[in-house]
Amino acid sequence: MKVHSTINRYIFGEMIPPFVISLILFTFIFLMAKILRITDLIVNYGVSLTSVLLLLIYSIPSFLVFVLPMSIMMGVQVAFLRLSHDNEITALKAGGFSVYGLLPPVFVFCFIGFLVTGFVAIYGSPWGKLSFKALLVETARSNIDVGLEARTFNDRFNGVMLYVSQIDTQDQTLMDVFIEDRQRPGVVNTVVAPRGRFLFDPERLTFQLTLFNGVINEVDQKDRTVHSVSFDTYNFNLELAQVLSDREHGRKSRGEMSLAELRQSLKTDAKQDAKYYLTLIEYYRKFSIPFSCFVLGLVAVPLGIQLKSAKRSLGLVLGLLFFLIYYVLMSAGLILGESGVCPPLIGMWGPNLVIGTVGVYLLVSSAKERPLKTISLLPRIFMSSKSACAK
Repeated sequence: MKVHSTINRYIFGEMIPPFVISLILFTFIFLMAKILRITDLIVNYGVSLTSVLLLLIYSIPSFLVFVLPMSIMMGVQVAFLRLSHDNEITALKAGGFSVYGLLPPVFVFCFIGFLVTGFVAIYGSPWGKLSFKALLVETARSNIDVGLEARTFNDRFNGVMLYVSQIDTQDQTLMDVFIEDRQRPGVVNTVVAPRGRFLFDPERLTFQLTLFNGVINEVDQKDRTVHSVSFDTYNFNLELAQVLSDREHGRKSRGEMSLAELRQSLKTDAKQDAKYYLTLIEYYRKFSIPFSCFVLGLVAVPLGIQLKSAKRSLGLVLGLLFFLIYYVLMSAGLILGESGVCPPLIGMWGPNLVIGTVGVYLLVSSAKERPLKTISLLPRIFMSSKSACAK
């Protein structure tokens, strides 16, 4: 019994360092996508460093839900790659251990990942999104042009597309303004002006854009008429996008709802339309993604054992490939579930079923010491491609 306990603790300890490294690495990669935007907020819009750091912290739980299962898989796979490469798996088998006997520490490790991921999905992600939205409102109140980018079509206002070629952040002057207004059904207004200025109402969260020496072109699609008017001064009101108005009126998106709120929304929305399916998908996803820790961990064990003669880099690539397949299946399930082609339950739990079945097959093959031809050929393919690239 003591021998089993020692081996279990040893394997469990081997999984922790690669898990921590993977968690930090993947989190950094996700944050890298926001670095340009963060730099722009600090340099051009004067947003405080504290606000930017808080926005980063609030956005972390949203992608941590995916990073944790990925890191769990990497932790298990790297540990078993190391044990297999150093012939420790062979020594354990010679000592009477089977592949199944090595699974208890893996399941404990995956169970901890399941609990943490579940907590982040159920509580952390809604909290992060709500806090992000609240801070965004406060930032918009103190920095009226945050989110407005020069030489970019901005659709952050309700029913309005805004384009400016240059922004003077000192006096809030806009140069070469183009506006496409679709707030009135069947009518499209385009406003062009060489200069404009922003005024902001912090209570109503609305902008007043004063334009100078411009032209308004109105196209009535129903009557097929066009009108053109020149102006010296024109005041145009802009409401902040729905994400901010929802915050002011206490409305939540599906990703911001708790489990109780999602269940209540499903009860009140009796019509089984796209809105109902999206709510149901969000509900099932809060459980299916944390459960993927078990599925991906199960796949990682035989991959680590089967790739004994391969380099660790190949093992990591193959592990990421399996996670990519899982993510693609989940995205497909999301699309099919939203459209009603397949039940949301199958759409969200189908990836776990598919990858889990593959994991069980690989595990049984490893336990019977039956090498898979496809996996055994991967090291040769990897080395051949590396040699070809070197030439």
